[in-house]
Amino acid sequence: MLILLAFIIVFHITSAALLFISTIDNAWWVGGNFYTDVWRVCATNTTTCMAITDQFKEYQSIQAVQATMILSTIFCCVAFLVFILQLFRLKQGERFVLTSIIQLLSCLCVMIAASIYTDRHEELHKSLEYRIDVSEGRYGYSFVLAWIAFAFTLISGVMYLILRKRK
Repeated sequence: MLILLAFIIVFHITSAALLFISTIDNAWWVGGNFYTDVWRVCATNTTTCMAITDQFKEYQSIQAVQATMILSTIFCCVAFLVFILQLFRLKQGERFVLTSIIQLLSCLCVMIAASIYTDRHEELHKSLEYRIDVSEGRYGYSFVLAWIAFAFTLISGVMYLILRKRK
């Protein structure tokens, strides 16, 4: 049982780390001379960055991605704290339902963020407000990590739903 508990804790911490990296790191959309995320656009040859502000046409979409990624990270951290509390407070044989619900909310939020970015990426990167041309690029590793974090949070949410507290 101790090995299972250690695996679940490591899996949950990995999910949180993936969410933090994909939310913070600047590699959602990359090209030969730029990299961008939901916060700013940077040119690789001049090391100058420009914040994405409300002057951009698709700023509402970016704000939705920002908000749901932050919410997913917060929900994942809260789910871990609730899991630790429930680990000591639940009676033997009860399930970690509250932890599961919070983790599945985190899963839903990261799915919404990545889906919005996937759907709106053409409009986001064809905006004339960018100082450099970012239309020709590809998804970066932060975007891929967001989808991997979706899978991890979904799996851990289901694991918590199935998991019973044992001795």
